[in-house]
Amino acid sequence: MEEQGLLPYSSNHSFLVTVTHQQCTLPAVYKPRRGESPLWDFEWGSLCLRETAAYLVSHGLGWRLVPPTVLREGTRGLGSVQFYVDNDENEHYFTVQADARYAQSLRQLALFDFVINNADRKSGHCLIGTDGRLWAIDHGVCFHSEYKLRTVIWEFSGQPIEEELLAGLQRLEAQLTDMNTPLAQSLCQLLNDEERAAMLERLRLLLHTRTFPEPSPFRRNYPWPPI
Repeated sequence: MEEQGLLPYSSNHSFLVTVTHQQCTLPAVYKPRRGESPLWDFEWGSLCLRETAAYLVSHGLGWRLVPPTVLREGTRGLGSVQFYVDNDENEHYFTVQADARYAQSLRQLALFDFVINNADRKSGHCLIGTDGRLWAIDHGVCFHSEYKLRTVIWEFSGQPIEEELLAGLQRLEAQLTDMNTPLAQSLCQLLNDEERAAMLERLRLLLHTRTFPEPSPFRRNYPWPPI
């Protein structure tokens, strides 16, 4: 892994790197643990673990929302390393929310964010890759055991969850409840017991209600700034 430079406009240190395996070289974003800014409600040094856990949950759902992400020792110590998505910087959630091409991906993302308890789903955390896919990034402040969902994606609130999406949620539940699955074992290394139990509780709530979550009248539901 070779460091190319510090990425601007990030609240935590994020570096553009190139990762080489045999004859293949790919761009990636490296977020070292020691570059994380202290937060009052998230344990210091855990953001890179949460970034990695978010990818694993996305993969477990079968939805491919999060770019491939791994935990690695780099030039600046342990950190998350995520495949860099080449994207159109003028496109984000607010510019594509009415585009039918991304309707299903956004419905998946709304459910995914509830499951992982995303405290910071800004519009700019939704990328439109040059491959035409919608990708979701920046998951350092997720998986808290207390409810902290803050997102710009609320247009599906109260709507029924389609069978196809319920199947993904059921697939995830099966993996989380069987401690012999690779997903359950990996999450044990990344999240504490309370965080994993709370995630399973949120997941089961969706499966019980079979409806998209609604904003709470008693708390802040949107991130700031929204983009």
